[in-house]
Amino acid sequence: MGKDKKDNKAAAGKNQKGGKSGKNEEAEQKPAKMKGASSINVRHILCEKESKLLQAIEKLENGERFDKVAAEFSEDKARQGGLLGWKVKGSLDKQFEEAAYQLEPSTVDKPKWVKVKTQFGWHCIMVEGRK
Repeated sequence: MGKDKKDNKAAAGKNQKGGKSGKNEEAEQKPAKMKGASSINVRHILCEKESKLLQAIEKLENGERFDKVAAEFSEDKARQGGLLGWKVKGSLDKQFEEAAYQLEPSTVDKPKWVKVKTQFGWHCIMVEGRK
């Protein structure tokens, strides 16, 4: 039984780019139903090594708040809970932006997130608002 549960979790956690996406699976399956946005209020966790980001993701999967995990694990200047603030389309790294604009908004207590690799490292991204 343990193996089946593990296999199901691994299969459910893969995103389009082959990475683990955790609780945002629904957001990736239904991006067409969301209204278009010209800006998003975004948070992230940035790690140079994927293994460190996976440790952060494990904490998120265990119910820890996104902002607390970001403050502990993120290696960038946005250590205030990973908050990048409102970003307009075209102002972010292409891979980061493509992933972020497909996410539906969520809260730091129950984040919907996506994992993506950019030229800056490995990101776990969540969106708090769209307009």
